[in-house]
Amino acid sequence: MSPKRNWSREELILAFNLYCKIPFTKINARYKPVIELSKIIERTPDAVAFKLANFARLDPSLQKRNVGGLKHGSKGEELVWNEFHGNWEELSYQSEKLLAECKGESVERTAEIETYDLPKEGKERDAIVKVRVNQNFFRSMILSSYQTTCCITGLKIKELLVGSHIIPWSKDKENRMNPENGLCLNALHDKAFDKGLITISTDLKVIVSDRLLKDAENKVLQKYFFPYHEKEILKPDRFMPKEEFLQYHRDKIFKN
Repeated sequence: MSPKRNWSREELILAFNLYCKIPFTKINARYKPVIELSKIIERTPDAVAFKLANFARLDPSLQKRNVGGLKHGSKGEELVWNEFHGNWEELSYQSEKLLAECKGESVERTAEIETYDLPKEGKERDAIVKVRVNQNFFRSMILSSYQTTCCITGLKIKELLVGSHIIPWSKDKENRMNPENGLCLNALHDKAFDKGLITISTDLKVIVSDRLLKDAENKVLQKYFFPYHEKEILKPDRFMPKEEFLQYHRDKIFKN
């Protein structure tokens, strides 16, 4: 029997990358993305699923629900978890680059980003690629956390869903990739949230602006907004939206 091989930092980063992008309920050795990663890093699907469950034990949102992964894990998992949480902006991109290198393809291809309008080469291209890769990674994290479901309406059509930032991308660089700064919304309610016509309270209820509520005879508003006023949102499986981010949106963006 060959000796047990310790997990390298790179393997742990790839495992955490996958942990972020698949639903918590899909962490098992039969799930296709788990099998694919096992082939890339030359480990068994069981070993990869086990490692993902180890990361789950560190997730505060799961702990609050008394749901979690395995009780015991390695120091390496904690280090990688803390690295990402200390610098989501850089580590998200580096994890996607590492995955691309292991697959022997470009990060643009691995992340499935559009490239038709990019400069052919140079620093400008690199900067745009990084932003698009990170935006795609953020959307994957948010949609998987919410089971690909709009947290307000329950819509489950992936093509119509957005990884919406609570504090806008342009306003807080440090938290623009933090999944606790995200909500899964359909395109219409994402736009309304972005423009401050709706917000989410710190107790996770939808608040519709008086600017919309006062137009009581508007049939479109009656159908798409009024039914959700003061209704609790669908909670994510993990990466619960942070209260301070929700409060920022309520104070700085929402239009009463």
